[in-house]
Amino acid sequence: MTPEQVKHALSAGLLSFPVTHFDDDGRLNLESYQRHVGWLSGYDATVLFAAGGTGEFFSLTPEEIGDVTRAAKEAAGRVPIVTGCGYGTELAKDIARRAEAAEADGLLLLPHYLIGASQDGLFAHIKAVCDATGLGVVVYNRANSVVTADTLARLADACPNLIGFKDGTGQIALVREVSVKLGDRLCYIGGMPTHELYAEAFNAAKVTTYSSAVFNFVPDLALRFYKALRAGETSVMEQILRDFFYPFAEIRDRKPGYAVSIIKAGAAAVGQTPGPVRPPLTDLDAQERRMLADLIERNT
Repeated sequence: MTPEQVKHALSAGLLSFPVTHFDDDGRLNLESYQRHVGWLSGYDATVLFAAGGTGEFFSLTPEEIGDVTRAAKEAAGRVPIVTGCGYGTELAKDIARRAEAAEADGLLLLPHYLIGASQDGLFAHIKAVCDATGLGVVVYNRANSVVTADTLARLADACPNLIGFKDGTGQIALVREVSVKLGDRLCYIGGMPTHELYAEAFNAAKVTTYSSAVFNFVPDLALRFYKALRAGETSVMEQILRDFFYPFAEIRDRKPGYAVSIIKAGAAAVGQTPGPVRPPLTDLDAQERRMLADLIERNT
């Protein structure tokens, strides 16, 4: 797919991040992963992200990112695959090339590693990654990597394959400034953890799509919420928030890192076999898994 085609797909509907599957020894389980991706691709997500944040990008080697991308492409059919990319500039460029060789359709550029950076530094980093690949690139504002609207406009002028902006900061004023300044030059994606909790506010800021982590195990519910958002059906959204997402968030917030761990637990609860998370993340305990399974059962 061309960058413009990927941009269109990213703007066309709900998005999701399949979790990366491991065996009990923490090794990639690509056979199980492909079954899960194949199941998810039967629903109406318009793009799936391989090795993204929910896919434990931060726990994967560059070689594994390529392997996961290749496996996702084989299993997803016609659904485009956008691959996670990040760390320092040279490592990010290497991951970008590996993803392109594995036939990814685009890249999600996650924050660089550890240190803060000036806007000029962020510009140079993002431009170097864009220059290293022919794939369409989505910039992810999060943690220590937050570009301003002016920096993003400079990047859009310098990088024809920069196609999107994703926000995980919750800074609505900045998000709206970006969407006003860049207009339809980019697509705009919501990326807060359990983004459904923030979707209405972001929708008002012209962020009309987002990545749904719970799509991993309740895709019908995730799509029902998204369609209600797009249709302005406030009562439907409030019912789903009250019955599912707020109780879900209470379990998620019990420990740091559970935003990923709870998604794996949810996938396991519906019959997938994602395996454990890799350290330093920890899995839900038995009581928390029962609470989550009960919540899923009440809402499906």
